[in-house]
Amino acid sequence: MGDPRISNRIRRLRFDHNEMTQERLADLAGVTRQTIIALEGSKYVPSLGLAFRLSRVFGVTVEDVFQLVENGVVTGSSKHTE
Repeated sequence: MGDPRISNRIRRLRFDHNEMTQERLADLAGVTRQTIIALEGSKYVPSLGLAFRLSRVFGVTVEDVFQLVENGVVTGSSKHTE
């Protein structure tokens, strides 16, 4: 049984929002581009505050941006399983 991990759809959401750049998303969320790169690469788990800010930028719920993966099973938004 492996440790749970957090996956995200940030890259997909950026492209779905007029191919938003990492720099633009970082500006809107109040972080650096390096933070967005780390998030997209699953190298960093955001604070709860940042998770909410990112979801607001995209106009979706936190669960539409981030999902918990336990034992290979994705939980979170029922709309997306990427």
